Amino acid sequence: MSSSVAAPSYAAVLRIPHACRTFGAALLGRLSYGMVSLSLILAVAEATASYAVAGGVMAVFGLTSVFLAPARAGLVDRHGPRRVLPPMAAAYAVLLSGLALATAWSGASPVLLGALAGAAGASAPPLGPVMRRLWSALVSDRGMLQRAYSLDGVAEELLFVTGPLLVGVLVGLAAPWAGLAVSAALVWAGSLMLAASPAAGGPAYRGGTAPAAAPAGDVPQGATPGRQGVAPGLGQAIAVTAALGTSLGALDLLVIAFADERHASNVVPWVLAALSAGSAVGGLVHGTVRWRASSRCRLSSLALALGLVLSVTGLSPHPYVLIAWMALGGVFVAPAITTAYLIADECAAPGARTTAGAWVNTAFNAGSTGGTAAAGLLVGRMPLAVCFAVAAAPVVLSAATALTGRPDRGWRRRSRSGSARRRAPGG
Repeated sequence: MSSSVAAPSYAAVLRIPHACRTFGAALLGRLSYGMVSLSLILAVAEATASYAVAGGVMAVFGLTSVFLAPARAGLVDRHGPRRVLPPMAAAYAVLLSGLALATAWSGASPVLLGALAGAAGASAPPLGPVMRRLWSALVSDRGMLQRAYSLDGVAEELLFVTGPLLVGVLVGLAAPWAGLAVSAALVWAGSLMLAASPAAGGPAYRGGTAPAAAPAGDVPQGATPGRQGVAPGLGQAIAVTAALGTSLGALDLLVIAFADERHASNVVPWVLAALSAGSAVGGLVHGTVRWRASSRCRLSSLALALGLVLSVTGLSPHPYVLIAWMALGGVFVAPAITTAYLIADECAAPGARTTAGAWVNTAFNAGSTGGTAAAGLLVGRMPLAVCFAVAAAPVVLSAATALTGRPDRGWRRRSRSGSARRRAPGG
């Protein structure tokens, strides 16, 4: 992968009209997602005195949240964020508040908690996909969009580090249910602020209505004209992202097993922090460069590099070496995810870009859940170093899929000619 001139600065991205206001609102609401998982597990465990019930409730919440995400994003594509986000956020906040209330006293019914959690997951506002769709509309330059997506990815990484820390503070000051209440307030406030942003009512959603068909010049290579289809590249981005989630989901459990095997359980937080720190650094660096290589080739290279690093991580002779390998592997995580979102934006028809981003997000989360479950079956049945190598296999194999299929020559022609790829859908 080679590069040309440096991309615009992050400050230039934030100076775009309405960018700071819109991005800040989205981050406020997305902080809720960094807090809610730990808050829910702790609150349910305390209320029922059962980690089995807590795990089951969390599984229900995760399943409805992850697998219904594309459907929720589709509603935003069809009706616009101003019409969809407020009622969706209101339902989610009310249901989280109901969970907080139900877990404030011991002896809560597991059935009630599961029902509330499932309904809450089903109504979670797709703030990440919406924000990425708005970035695509706010930013007219491709290099600037790469920088915006990198900034978005790094900020999200930091939210999922900060969220559990805030939960720890709330548990110390009040009780686990307080984390659910604060999560409800954050998503409600952030969603309303995002919907009120001028960008949310701008040409990205054409006043809230997605077109029935894209103009012929805007149909991506491989998509079916007249339909809100997607190019084959989106399927490849989803496959790589799912594999990435699978490998990283397995890695969480394998790190714990590695630490237990060496009687160094205190090193686990440092290992996971090293992965997050490496990811943040990699994302920031990735956004500073205008890459000559195509997005598809770059995604393949990043996935392959990450897979190779993970495959040898299990050979670490000491926990400190494991920390170093994890930091190195993390360098490729955020750039790979950012590139997958860029590919989704390139391939999706104008009226389906929020949904396309949601599919990438869903693939990662679903892969992560499956990877953790698969790692649980592997640990204890084969040497730990082999488990790490097996966990790395999906992301290595997925690298080949990113190189298959035809490049989107239509995108390149539109870019060279200066055609406004980001014009209003149907405009």
